Amino acid sequence: MKKFKMNKKKWAILGIWIAIVGGIYLYLLNHGKASGDNPSFGINVQFLVGWITKIIILLSISLIAYSIYRIVKIRKTRKFLYVLSSLLLGILIIFNLAVNQYAMIINTYFSASQINQSEVKKTTEQAMALTEKIEGEGAVLLENKNEVLPLQNQKVNVFGYASRNVVYGGTGSGGGKEDNNVDLQQGLKNAGFQVNDQLTTFYDDRYVPREKVNIHKLVGGDFNIHEPKASEYSESLLTSAKEFSDTALVVFSRNSGEGADITNEMKGYAGGTAGKHYLELSDDEAATLDLVKENFDKVVVILNSSFPMELGFLDDEKIAGALWIGGPGSVGFNAVGEILAGEINPSGRLVDTYAYDETSAPSFNNIGEFPYSNSEFDYEKDTWHYKYVNYAESIYVGYRYYETRYIDNQTGKMDEATYEKAVQYPFGYGLSYTNFKQEITNFKVDGNEAKMTVKVTNTGKKAGKDVVQLYYTPPYTIGGIEKSHVVLSGFAKTQELAPNQSEEVNLSFDVENMASYDEKQNKAYVLEKGNYEIKLMNNSHDVIDSKNYEVAKDIVFDQENKRESDQLSATNQFEDAKGDVQYLSRWNWEETMPKEMAQPKEASKELLKALKDQSVNEEKADPIKFKKHGLELYDLKGVAYDDPKWDQLLEQLSVKDMENLITYGGFQTPAINSVKKPATIDADGPAGINHLVSQAHGNQYTSEVVVASTWNTELVEEMGAALGKEAKASNITGLYLPGVNIHRSPFGGRNFEYYSEDALLSGKIGSSLSKGAMDQGSYVFMKHFAMYDQETRRYEFPTGAATWSTEQAMREVFLKPFEIAVKDSGITGIMSSYNRIGPKWVGESEALLQNVLRDEWGFRGTVISDFYKPQYMNVDQGLSAGNDLVLYLLPTKLNNVTTDTDWGQQNMRKASHNILYTVVNSHAYEVAETNVPNWIYLLVTINIAVFTFLLFCFTKTTHRKKPARKFKLFTKK
Repeated sequence: MKKFKMNKKKWAILGIWIAIVGGIYLYLLNHGKASGDNPSFGINVQFLVGWITKIIILLSISLIAYSIYRIVKIRKTRKFLYVLSSLLLGILIIFNLAVNQYAMIINTYFSASQINQSEVKKTTEQAMALTEKIEGEGAVLLENKNEVLPLQNQKVNVFGYASRNVVYGGTGSGGGKEDNNVDLQQGLKNAGFQVNDQLTTFYDDRYVPREKVNIHKLVGGDFNIHEPKASEYSESLLTSAKEFSDTALVVFSRNSGEGADITNEMKGYAGGTAGKHYLELSDDEAATLDLVKENFDKVVVILNSSFPMELGFLDDEKIAGALWIGGPGSVGFNAVGEILAGEINPSGRLVDTYAYDETSAPSFNNIGEFPYSNSEFDYEKDTWHYKYVNYAESIYVGYRYYETRYIDNQTGKMDEATYEKAVQYPFGYGLSYTNFKQEITNFKVDGNEAKMTVKVTNTGKKAGKDVVQLYYTPPYTIGGIEKSHVVLSGFAKTQELAPNQSEEVNLSFDVENMASYDEKQNKAYVLEKGNYEIKLMNNSHDVIDSKNYEVAKDIVFDQENKRESDQLSATNQFEDAKGDVQYLSRWNWEETMPKEMAQPKEASKELLKALKDQSVNEEKADPIKFKKHGLELYDLKGVAYDDPKWDQLLEQLSVKDMENLITYGGFQTPAINSVKKPATIDADGPAGINHLVSQAHGNQYTSEVVVASTWNTELVEEMGAALGKEAKASNITGLYLPGVNIHRSPFGGRNFEYYSEDALLSGKIGSSLSKGAMDQGSYVFMKHFAMYDQETRRYEFPTGAATWSTEQAMREVFLKPFEIAVKDSGITGIMSSYNRIGPKWVGESEALLQNVLRDEWGFRGTVISDFYKPQYMNVDQGLSAGNDLVLYLLPTKLNNVTTDTDWGQQNMRKASHNILYTVVNSHAYEVAETNVPNWIYLLVTINIAVFTFLLFCFTKTTHRKKPARKFKLFTKK
């Protein structure tokens, strides 16, 4: 076989090839660098990979064409080599096309490898310290009989299977990485306690891992309770424990997560008893508690649950203390130990009502899976039905129900005896290791602003913080507008006060916020005439002092007299969402209270048609202009949303630019060359950075319930800032948080990642966290907008549940947290939800996303969908309604009605405006990746190596074909 020899032409070809390869790498090294005065917009991965793919396809097709030519010309024995080489080229083309299709996902996946780990470590450590502080202020002292707490004995026995299988937060997007979290025993030891290790070993030997639930497997929580039988505690174990200490902690935990609500039937679960629900103690847990009460003098219960459990057992005098700790996150158990040791004085207050019977909530019979029986259809080899859920409780959620249910409508007097049988711990309840006195020192109304000054004095012997809570009681007319007996109107937390130290706390609220929404007559907010009691309260039930404010006549906030906080007067938008539901009413509790679990029912023909409607309703519109103005997105940083300069920038976007911007929205937004917009990385979630694609994780904060239980907006703003710093260190710009949906039911599966049953508390806490994150340059997508307060079947069914509600309940309870955040902190991102309002998917609701959110409240920014479900989410109609961005890992296909018509292009431009406005007013340029990612170098190297090898094969084959001639890549005839 004759050797392959190099000649001048071959060396020339090789030199040219090396120069091309070198040029490619040199281009990559310099791509993304800044030019001009503006900062670099970074790497456009789509652009780079797209060009790489085009070049490879062009070169490959050229070689394949040449091979076909050679196959025709040479003898049969050589055809195999050309066929094989052509096949490899085809594989190379397919490989590059696949990489091009998934380039954004691949880049996001590898993004974690590009970050500065030392900066990540620094911000994470700061976040962990803050998590401990939040747990210290959020834990709620429920019982402290005979001042058993703080513990005097430094030795403790820790009972309960949950003590070795603690719950740090929840599962799904609001979960976190728990591998290195501090557990309860370690937290106790860090606080100076000695822990009975024999009991620890006893539970470890019986450990059963929880069912694996993560962001990829969203099936709620693991409701099995693996509590050992009381008979398993040997006499020697108990004797040893009693000799070790007379003090016993008993731990009970409850968990849940994204994808399912808490079960109301424990039959079939480990440790479950038929007829019991998950928020009760199991029989084995109750037996363990009885065993501990019989053998130990000092019994303290630790409640490791973000969900309100039934706690009637705490009334037992043998249980001296009880501490609610929620989900403590990464290092929160350190704070739990410090509270028990007395190093931290607990100052948390409950954010939910704790009823003796959690099934007594009026929402109980309307949370679950309720199908329309005549809506059957086949999908993916299964039979499905459209679903519905009735918010039949109207405005009477949480304390709004319990504090109103037992009031005599004629006299306004509370039936205390009946109330006390129903409610164990009211909303806002919490004890301290010290005592406080609160007194009103000043109250006045100045125009629309009501102001109250409260003097808080520490009258006890330990330093501590107190929470000041302000409520109002509006006048009520039987049969008139529905009204809660008390409504939270303001709150504040004191600084730490030493014994005998005082602080004056100033609270204020807008008088117009006491208006009720009258959907029937005025179709507007109405501040009815009469006496409004402004109450200083310890919680939603116990009044300290009050002042009166008289409204002389009805004030209707209609088109002629909008509320000061509104951009446009509120008026009815959701009349099609009321449905044929019997709603709970204060004037007739017995007849209107839902008494049985909702059942399958038939939908009308009109409703079925509306549920199935996937049409795109094109409207007439003016054509848009396309023109280059030489503007960059950075030029509009800080420029008002409605400044004409935006129109010029938007004219630079092509239809393809807009399509990419709108449809590449899954945990990212793409770079756009025409306006030099940087790519951004967005991530979950409410309890800390939790990225679905890259698997990047930050600190796991406490559950949102604990955050809200601090009642400390300043501390929560610090948390938002810490989250923003973590995000920036990880090159993340957008955050899918916070969750501000209402704890409509104690059984809500994601209550751990929402704040409270109360709208004002949820809104103020969520607004503070958002402000903190935004001050660090992040943008947030507050979620889930709206009426999304249950998980059952929400992720599996391809339909979206039709949610039926009164407009009053929507505006006063379920939309209110979002309204507060939009008006108070100016958030620029909101995530729409999976469900429907009435028959229409939320993302297609112009009434919600345009009329209320933007026109009434003045929102400016981006609405992103929840994870895209193409079976019922109509992206094109969503664009028209105001849903700008699609959360999906692959680009969704827009209807040609959108891309090819004036109406559609106007919608695309509007959405592009919203997205660009959100991005430019963030730190996107500061974290833009200006170095080509390593995986692209790898991609280029693979392509060059494979192509060089195949090129050599072609030349080698050609050389062997005519050994007598000099080597020529192409020969002339």
